[in-house]
Amino acid sequence: RVLAQAAPVRVGYAMARTGPWTGGAQVSQEPNYLLWAEQQNAAGGLDVKGTRRPIELISSDDRSDVETCVRTYEKLMGSDKVDLVLPPWGSNANFAVAPLANRFGYPFLAPTALSKRLIDMKLPYFFLLLQQPAPMTSALVDMLKANGVKTIACIYVDDLFGLENYAALKVALQGSGMTLVEDKSYPGGVKDLSPVLRSMKDKNPDAFVGFTYPPDTILASRQAKEVGFNPRFFYASVGTAFQLYKNVMTPAGAEGVLGMGSWNAKTSPGAKAYFDAHTKKFGGKEPDRWASGHCWAGLEILTAAVRQSGLDRKAIREYVANTTHKTIIGDVRFTGSENTATPGTVSQWQNGEFEVVWPLK
Repeated sequence: RVLAQAAPVRVGYAMARTGPWTGGAQVSQEPNYLLWAEQQNAAGGLDVKGTRRPIELISSDDRSDVETCVRTYEKLMGSDKVDLVLPPWGSNANFAVAPLANRFGYPFLAPTALSKRLIDMKLPYFFLLLQQPAPMTSALVDMLKANGVKTIACIYVDDLFGLENYAALKVALQGSGMTLVEDKSYPGGVKDLSPVLRSMKDKNPDAFVGFTYPPDTILASRQAKEVGFNPRFFYASVGTAFQLYKNVMTPAGAEGVLGMGSWNAKTSPGAKAYFDAHTKKFGGKEPDRWASGHCWAGLEILTAAVRQSGLDRKAIREYVANTTHKTIIGDVRFTGSENTATPGTVSQWQNGEFEVVWPLK
């Protein structure tokens, strides 16, 4: 007698596998989706209210293109009617698909979106796992002030992520006694930042702050060294938390560099288990010390929600919205769309590890 197989849980998403978003997407997000599905299936499938059902991932390349991303999610939720969706990478893509998620009633636990505008849209099905611009820039300003910084130079990418973080930094600096001696935006895909870095070097600021994407983070770090721009504090954001950063800059070159980070393998026993499983599955590739952990936390929350509520998406949404979630990065709780339980943090490369240095323990 042939035993009936439980129907798979169809989980859909679009992810950058080509184009400028690929660096971030293929470090912080897609590897986690693959590891999660593998681990759940190895355990007999996703626990859907007591019944184990295999996960079937339905995914495609969004080509780092917002329109492709939107069309893909419209199809997944509208005509394919998948059971669950996982979010795409980055603030821009999430900003574009958030209203769709709401319209179709699919809970979205977004691990790589930073946007006050997304929170202000008050979309009940959309949840942002990362700390947002205000707490992150406030933590940075507090740390710099505590270390006697008086002058700051800032660059920021000319898109939602860069503009919002730059705006939040300016608010955080009010009344701090610190001044911005230079600030410059730059276009995505920039190939040369040396002119602006030279200009900043001439101003001799105590600190450099870059709201940068992974390729620009590495470009700014390399070119700052080339032009001899060496402020007391050097902070760059997305990508600094990546293993790639330490490899490209060499551990000595990365030493002391600050950036957006919030956890590492020492954060919790669960964080260590996740870090080790990820590194093993992807042939030595480590998760990053910021969004990867938030991505895994989102998958932990979704797994618990499905165990509790089955595949009733409205019930999943209620569970996500109204529970304090225990995750590898600590407690996560949402106020509206925002994770307000995880504080703003600053991390720094120290002896080959990206350590959380603010807030002080």
